[in-house]
Amino acid sequence: MRRIAFFLMVLVVFPAQSWGEDMVKEPNVAGSFYSANPKELSDSIDYFKKSAGEVPADRKVEIAISPHAGYPYSGPVAAFTFKAILRNHYKTVVIIAPSHFFPFEGISIWPKGGFKTPLGVVGVDNDFAIALLKENPKFQYLPQVFEREHALEVELPFLQKTFDHVSIVPILMGEPDPQVCRDLAAALDKLIGQRDDVLILISSDMSHYYTYDVANRMDADALQAIKEIDPKKFFEGCMSRKMEMCGFAPVTTALIYAQLRGIKHVEVLKHANSGDTSGDKSRVVGYSSVIFYSDLLGTSKTQEEGVKALSPGEKKELLKIARNSIETFVRTGKAADIALKDVRLNEIEGAFVTISKHGALRGCIGNIIGREPLYETVRNMAVAAASQDPRFPPLTAAELKDINLEISVLSKPRRVKDSSEIKLSKHGVIVSDGIHQGVFLPQVADETGWSKEEFLSELCSQKAGLPRDAWKDPNISLYVFTADVFAEK
Repeated sequence: MRRIAFFLMVLVVFPAQSWGEDMVKEPNVAGSFYSANPKELSDSIDYFKKSAGEVPADRKVEIAISPHAGYPYSGPVAAFTFKAILRNHYKTVVIIAPSHFFPFEGISIWPKGGFKTPLGVVGVDNDFAIALLKENPKFQYLPQVFEREHALEVELPFLQKTFDHVSIVPILMGEPDPQVCRDLAAALDKLIGQRDDVLILISSDMSHYYTYDVANRMDADALQAIKEIDPKKFFEGCMSRKMEMCGFAPVTTALIYAQLRGIKHVEVLKHANSGDTSGDKSRVVGYSSVIFYSDLLGTSKTQEEGVKALSPGEKKELLKIARNSIETFVRTGKAADIALKDVRLNEIEGAFVTISKHGALRGCIGNIIGREPLYETVRNMAVAAASQDPRFPPLTAAELKDINLEISVLSKPRRVKDSSEIKLSKHGVIVSDGIHQGVFLPQVADETGWSKEEFLSELCSQKAGLPRDAWKDPNISLYVFTADVFAEK
């Protein structure tokens, strides 16, 4: 669950000298896993892509899985992944791979500079990588982890042949730990925010050194758990060795991330193993190409997508849930245990809960992108508004009789080209530069009486920690949403 509080986000940057001046990583496996000759390497990738056949090229791919063995074995499968993402526009590709040679806890992130292949240098998204390092004590830069590793590197020539200008965030994961997977997925969800130009690329092979038929059965079970977006089933299946992927911690992270983002569609584009290319089916390694997406490329909405209507009874029920949840938490320290069968209130939607006391703000926290049934979102945001808004101390029992609650149920945000599409009082607005993000609800315009320029300038400075005129920058992302707002009487 991502909780959005209105506070200034500060990016703290590590001193560059602590990592040395030269941060361009030399290749480890050029000449073994793939050709060290630039022309031969380029031609081989072209051949793999041409031979891959038809793929669905109209998906807005947010997550992809690609294998990382030697190109003669895994290249024909990897080509499916990169053909499928070709028409997408990415600025940043977060590559998550397993550490094969260096056991450690947590994750290791290459923080700056670039990675070199025979085709040139792929630059690191320094701002993103450094921001990610600051998210968790188990997120570290361990240079020794990258010294021999091939899993991340093998993806790079394919990436270079697919996109001209893209930056990477190189991540290696250590010992499988479900909490680290959850932490990394949540950190990525937070940092990516409303950006639609980031790809999560998971580097992983599948089963290792079983007979052809056994490998295919194990791989089929793993791919089924992936298609179901079931991280628990997948992780436990790999731990018990009923399924097998060398990158099962990265894949688990991707499945959790997909759940956080509300990604519903998964397609297995290709599955094969080394027996299909070498002819030796006695001890094979499995490979898969998988994409995750929510929408199709070119999807556009000419009409505003509003909030699905709530009946007076449903609004009353949500206000009751918010009130009871706050009172239960303030008095017991525990969230209320609620279960509803109402179909409308079980739809996945975002919401904010605002607490006022004697007409003054006393707390406001929300979840813009729905991750849970609406009634659960309201319960959780009500508790968060009462206890976690950094601008206020936690609500006390003595204050309960003096508070009033307001709920804003939100539509799914959509990106706008510029501020001309924003309608004050109707639209809530999100501003983001990919690292910093700020939100104003629609009612802020009415409550303040600001002009559109004042509204957007305050949004940038107050909520996102950006320059006041950042909203005029064409590289800044603006999103709008609508809200159904109702309050206790």
